[in-house]
Amino acid sequence: MPENTAAPSASHALRWSAYARSALADDLVAALIVTILLVPQSLAYAMLAGLPPVVGVMASLLPILGYAAFGSSTSLAVGPVAVLAMMTAQAVGDVAAAHEVTAHLAALVLALEMAAVFLVAALLRLETLAALLGAPVLHGFITGASLVIAVGQLPALLGVQAGGSTVVALGASLAQSAHPFPHATTAAIGLLTLLVLWGLRRFGSSVLQTLGLKPRSAQLLARTAPIVVVGASIAWVAGFPTLAEGVALSGRISLGEGLSFPKLWEAPVAVWTALLGPAVLLGLVAYVESLAVAEALGARRGEKVSPRRELYGLAAANAAASVSGGMPVTGGFARSIVNFDAGARTRMVGVWTALFLALAIALLGDMLQYLPRAVLAATIVIAVLSLVDLSPFVLAWRYSRTEFALMLMVTLLTLAAGVKEALLAGVVVAIGVLLQRTARPHWTEVGRLAGTEVFRNVNRFEVETLPEVLSIRVDESLVFTNSRWISDTLSSAMARRPRLRHVVLMMSGVNGIDLTGLEVLMQLDRELRTRGLQLHFSELKGPVRDRLDRTAVSDWLSGRIFMTQAEAFATLQAEGVPSPPTRAA
Repeated sequence: MPENTAAPSASHALRWSAYARSALADDLVAALIVTILLVPQSLAYAMLAGLPPVVGVMASLLPILGYAAFGSSTSLAVGPVAVLAMMTAQAVGDVAAAHEVTAHLAALVLALEMAAVFLVAALLRLETLAALLGAPVLHGFITGASLVIAVGQLPALLGVQAGGSTVVALGASLAQSAHPFPHATTAAIGLLTLLVLWGLRRFGSSVLQTLGLKPRSAQLLARTAPIVVVGASIAWVAGFPTLAEGVALSGRISLGEGLSFPKLWEAPVAVWTALLGPAVLLGLVAYVESLAVAEALGARRGEKVSPRRELYGLAAANAAASVSGGMPVTGGFARSIVNFDAGARTRMVGVWTALFLALAIALLGDMLQYLPRAVLAATIVIAVLSLVDLSPFVLAWRYSRTEFALMLMVTLLTLAAGVKEALLAGVVVAIGVLLQRTARPHWTEVGRLAGTEVFRNVNRFEVETLPEVLSIRVDESLVFTNSRWISDTLSSAMARRPRLRHVVLMMSGVNGIDLTGLEVLMQLDRELRTRGLQLHFSELKGPVRDRLDRTAVSDWLSGRIFMTQAEAFATLQAEGVPSPPTRAA
């Protein structure tokens, strides 16, 4: 018995020893750097969500540990992020007011429901649902949301009394405000902070390199510059309180005695019901954003990221946030990049980050009561404006005007109508565009390149064709949305071939045929029979051929199934079709 109990201890000791030798130092350095970035970001994103600043801190502690236990990425840093914070504010605001509960309690309910959404999706293997937010919708949403967040910080940045979850609502609120003019001291602090943060982000790394720092060190140090600005603003307010009169401050942040949060069981059933829809929507956005960051960083490191484990990791992180007084969380782009560049080696970096953050707040929490909210607003503006990237719009304009229009529509709807409306409209329109495209699949008549067994488009290449054979390459699966195009398409093509005796469908691009597609093929064969023509298939993929064989295809198909298009060409030519003419492009 002693041997059985000692063995696991020895194994744990060996693993710890190996970790200490190989990755501990790198993880500690990365955790320290991320912690410096986390302090102002956590406070700022809680404020963005309309919650007390300490909520952002709590959302950056246990959720990190939850993800470290179940996630798959060694670089992803989980916590509150700008876009999710804004969506949280919009989701919990009306619900909290309607049911007379605090916004914090509603946020805890939302985080737990998001955890349930992630868990159910993982158990049912629904990670592919992330495809609902395609690139046009996601780029348009992130751009619009970033602009909404930046504009939404103007009241706190300038000391103006206004609010709203959209640019339109903010403008209307400002027009109706009894005090629409900036508070001079607040505006001075906010604009100066904004200028300093922009300068540090834009020129900080290059200046530090000219002073002798290595590029990597200079870049990391420049990214943690917000903590310097935060420290300077705290020192100014604490040292000259009379000069800061009228400036809104963040308030004391403490993790010690007296810290209390709403209890989940205090939320009425109606609150849980009202937030279930937003939880699904926020969960989808959080998962797509987190997975995109994890996969991008994983590709740079040659690391395999498991989409299903990411769902488990986000479920654990949000469950931890809900029971520890936090708010909905996901993988953050800025923190994850810093984490990656700082040299994080394992998910243990999350554990060290949580410990460092708790220590920092315990030691410095009292000092944060002197932190102006205008400084946090400037921090948010600089962070979110880095997410505004116009290159996807330029690419979409060049590649697909339809998807450019979709991207622009989502951006404008996010600015004018709101996040939920923009996302839902974007998904619906994207599905409509997909259905429209699949309803008219690509097809082409093909011929043989002289002296080869290669078949290409007759309108693009100089190829050989048989006057009594019409060879059509189908480049899409045949499903209910597009199957009925076949008869119309072939009718026009056959009308130009008076000597036609055979129709060959080259199916190399067909990955599946549903029941509607099968019935259309059978009807096509019957129509061709009545005209004295034969229908043939070539290059069927294995799974497609297997399904056709279940229908006794040899009984209803008038022609044959050829392994290759070259075999079909040679066989039909040998059966009496004249020598092939050449068709020039």
